[in-house]
Amino acid sequence: MTIKIGDKLPEAQFRVMTGEGPKVVTTQDLFKGKKVVLFAVPGAFTPTCHRNHLPGFLNHRDAILGKGVDTIAVTGVNDVFVMDAWAKSTGGAGKIEFLADGNGDFAQALGLALDGSGNGLGLRSQRYSMLVENGVVTQLNIEDAPGKADISGADRMLGQLG
Repeated sequence: MTIKIGDKLPEAQFRVMTGEGPKVVTTQDLFKGKKVVLFAVPGAFTPTCHRNHLPGFLNHRDAILGKGVDTIAVTGVNDVFVMDAWAKSTGGAGKIEFLADGNGDFAQALGLALDGSGNGLGLRSQRYSMLVENGVVTQLNIEDAPGKADISGADRMLGQLG
């Protein structure tokens, strides 16, 4: 079953890179008592994710945070080392939280997993964005076509923040 507006995020673990190496963080750590914009990509460094989706959130970061958002985070079914390299290569390190969902557990728990095996990608996440307030989804934008980041993009999320 796919997550929807009004649902609480499922308990899950992500891996993030720290100065001491990879660290586990939970949905509780990330979302409890906070207003968070979370967006998901099918894969770090893939064309639409790298050229369109992530750059929009980086470009609109200050405006989004100015609307009372505590954190902007991105997740993808990639390992923590790939997510860390992507953060560094895009200038996103320290600006956006890069959350590795290496086994796709979070994507599956949301009902937003994507079977990319036909293209050699294996299990991935669908492209989406959501606003999460204290662990509850208050906005949800699931992309309806591959290779696009319009419905789930930063412009749309910024408009939803008022």
